[in-house]
Amino acid sequence: MKIAILGWGSLIWDERPEFDKKREGWLPDGPTLKLEFSRISRETRLGALTLAFDDLNGEDCTVAYALSKRRDPDDAICDLRSREGTILKRIGYYFADGSRSGQPKVPESVKAWTTEKRFDVVVWSGLPSNFYEETKKVFSVTEALSYLQSLTQEGKVKAAEYVRRAPNFIDTPLRRALEIELWFTNIPSSFRGNVPFDVEKTVADAAG
Repeated sequence: MKIAILGWGSLIWDERPEFDKKREGWLPDGPTLKLEFSRISRETRLGALTLAFDDLNGEDCTVAYALSKRRDPDDAICDLRSREGTILKRIGYYFADGSRSGQPKVPESVKAWTTEKRFDVVVWSGLPSNFYEETKKVFSVTEALSYLQSLTQEGKVKAAEYVRRAPNFIDTPLRRALEIELWFTNIPSSFRGNVPFDVEKTVADAAG
C-alpha cells in the first residue's frame, strides 16, 4: 500500500519528531492546489494568517508530498490528524480505488495526480479559510493586510514568521503584497528569511 501525505505549510518546516519519523522526505512534484493565507489561527499562532484551501481566493500552487511509512491508511490519517491537532473531518483523504474519501472535497487535481503517481491513498490537511467567520469581512488582500496590521506585536511576529517560512512554491496574492509592505518586512522575528524548498536536494535525498 503506497500512501502519500501532501504538505505546503508548517507540516514541512515545523519539525515534529513523533510525526516526522513516520514519513519519508518531502518531494516537490505534488498536485496543484488553490491556496492562500486566509485562515486565522488564534490558538497556536496568536491570530496569524495561515495557509488554507481557498477556491475563491487561492492561487494554484504545486505542493510537496512525502511517502508515509505506514501500511494501514487509517494509521496515516490518524498520524496527520494528531500532528495537525484537529478533528477527523478536517483531514482529507482519497483512495484511488474509489472506496473511500474524506469529508473535505477532493480536488480533481488530487485524483488525477494520484492516478499518475500510482498511489493507493493520498492524505492531506483540509483546513478551509475561516476569515469571514472570524472577522465578518469577505477576504481580500486589502482586508487581510488591514487585519494583520491590527494584531498585537507578538501576533505580527508570528504572522511574519509563518509567511517567511512558507516554501518558495507558495506564491499567492497576499504573500506578494506582504513582501513589499514596509511595516511587515520590518517586523523583528527570531527567524530571518524564507525557507526555500530545495528541489535538487529533496530529489537527491530521495534517491540516496
